[in-house]
Amino acid sequence: MRKPVFFSATKPYITVSLAVLAIALLIIAIYFITDIDKEWIAGLWGTLIISIFIMISQIAQANSQINTLEKQLITSKERLANEIKHRLWAEKTTSESKMRLQVFDENFPTLLAYFNVEQRCRYHNYTYRKWFGLNANQIDGQFLHTFSNESFYTSVKNCIKDILAGETVFNERLQKSAKGQSFVLTEQFIPHFDSKGKVIGFYTQYTPRSPEKCKIATPQNNTSNKTGNTSTPTITSNKSQDKQATNSGVSASRIIRAIDGGEFSLYCQKIMAIKADTESYEMHEILIRMTEEESNLMPPGAFLPFVEKYKMMSRLDCWVVSHIVQWLSAHKASSKSLFSINVSKDTIKNTSFPAFVHEQLQKAKISANAICFEIEESDALSNPAETLRFVQQTRQLGCRVSLCSFNHNRDSLDLLRKIKVDFIKIDGSLVWNILKDEKDLAKVIAINRIAQTIKVQTIAELVETDDIIVKLRELGIDFAQGFGVASPQPLKVLE
Repeated sequence: MRKPVFFSATKPYITVSLAVLAIALLIIAIYFITDIDKEWIAGLWGTLIISIFIMISQIAQANSQINTLEKQLITSKERLANEIKHRLWAEKTTSESKMRLQVFDENFPTLLAYFNVEQRCRYHNYTYRKWFGLNANQIDGQFLHTFSNESFYTSVKNCIKDILAGETVFNERLQKSAKGQSFVLTEQFIPHFDSKGKVIGFYTQYTPRSPEKCKIATPQNNTSNKTGNTSTPTITSNKSQDKQATNSGVSASRIIRAIDGGEFSLYCQKIMAIKADTESYEMHEILIRMTEEESNLMPPGAFLPFVEKYKMMSRLDCWVVSHIVQWLSAHKASSKSLFSINVSKDTIKNTSFPAFVHEQLQKAKISANAICFEIEESDALSNPAETLRFVQQTRQLGCRVSLCSFNHNRDSLDLLRKIKVDFIKIDGSLVWNILKDEKDLAKVIAINRIAQTIKVQTIAELVETDDIIVKLRELGIDFAQGFGVASPQPLKVLE
């Protein structure tokens, strides 16, 4: 390593020394030596000329390197200035976010906490600490049963297997706080999955309510257990004594009453065209919320599991279709309007559903092109024959079909060979990570290439930032959907 470095450092001096030596020898030969051969004179002149050309070349190369280094220095200086600017902005934003989160943490009315699979607490808000009358150090990293009483821990203990199996659990019961006050706790235990679908923890959310708002049905044969605690009373709704009522208060009769009474609110989320030559639609995905007490809206994760449990998803899907068709008829939507409606696996199996859709469209005199049915890839893979029939019948009506949560694997590709769809919704877990994970980026590129080959348009799910939109546009994705495009809003905003 030393020789090349030494040679590079001394090369300019060797050339100059050679030129000086050639000049000196020429002077001596011309003025002091009279009988020198002409060949020697010519050789010295050649050496001098070559040395001069080499020096000129070295000077030009040095100037080029200097210019390059100057450009690199300017670029590095600008990058450093931008990094300093972004760092200051990030520190300011982090500080502001921390303050906002602290305000949120101290004022949020429900008890929030997060536990890992070992049931050690990794997060808790102010209301959670206040409930137990403990400070943060007494809860951080501790097992739930070590800082809570037996009756509070029982609900988690009884359903921990279901939670760690990936199920969201709802419950409602009477519970006393550390100060001895009685509350009705509405509990929700939500599993937390990693990128591979493995449960790595769970969230707990408790909403305390005054017991005067609920009727408390005390079991007839309450007996004391070994610890001296009586069994926890259960809560039933004032409006229903349905024997099928679950601990959460969501029962079959409650769902039927909600469907028949129209106790649902329709929301929509915009799907934006991002590719230059993509046919432009006023496209929205239809979302649903259930109205509960005091005009609050229950998110779909809180009631859809029970709708599916009681085999009423198809009935609910029919309700959504009829209301969207009525809305299209009442508001005279343009020919470019397209509403995307999710359908369940029960609806896919329902052979009378296409006829119902046809009847609704004919009554309202609405073009079937305004409706697109979204099918989850998992539902399609588990019911291939029913999915094929459903797709064929609905597309014969003129409706469009979208295949959701599409992932790049062998089963997904085999499914595309069997059914004809109009849109492919790329799985949001891939889209969300394309700027960080080369494998996910490669999958998105491959999905888009396949879609272009079979002339199917692509929709990217879970688009959260402008940077992702720019990248998707660069890849040639047709549409984007997510909070980076638009958040869900009530359907009436389109009026």
